[in-house]
Amino acid sequence: MTKSKQLVAATVGGTSEDVEAVFYEALQNADLEKLMTCWGDEDEIVCIHPGGPRIVGLAAIRASFEAMFANGSIQAHPERVIKLSSLTSAVHSVIERVEVMLPDGPQKAYTSTTNVYQRTAQGWKLMIHHASPGTPNEMKDLSLSNQVLH
Repeated sequence: MTKSKQLVAATVGGTSEDVEAVFYEALQNADLEKLMTCWGDEDEIVCIHPGGPRIVGLAAIRASFEAMFANGSIQAHPERVIKLSSLTSAVHSVIERVEVMLPDGPQKAYTSTTNVYQRTAQGWKLMIHHASPGTPNEMKDLSLSNQVLH
């Protein structure tokens, strides 16, 4: 899907996956306007950056990303996405690989992230973005599905 079609899908219809693609592209390009088109406009939308406080509301979320973009783009790449969807909501559990510049050169960091989307009259919108610090071990999922618990 082309960039302009992704943006239209994120703002008019499409899927939660389209919105997520636009969100991460906007992070990687420090495009605040495009990033904000992904968000719902409800008073109760929430964003939690790794290790940070809960940020509530569109204006506060915009200000937080604006401050982060003042230092450049955020090279966050979604990996290992697990999706739970219904007709009106979707929850994506994402392992983000984040490339950060440190004094000794570029390094990779990981976050465990949950993105919650809701279908609105304007299309799918991001309602909650919650990212927690992770480790390279985040790339391994823990599952008890094949183990006997008794």
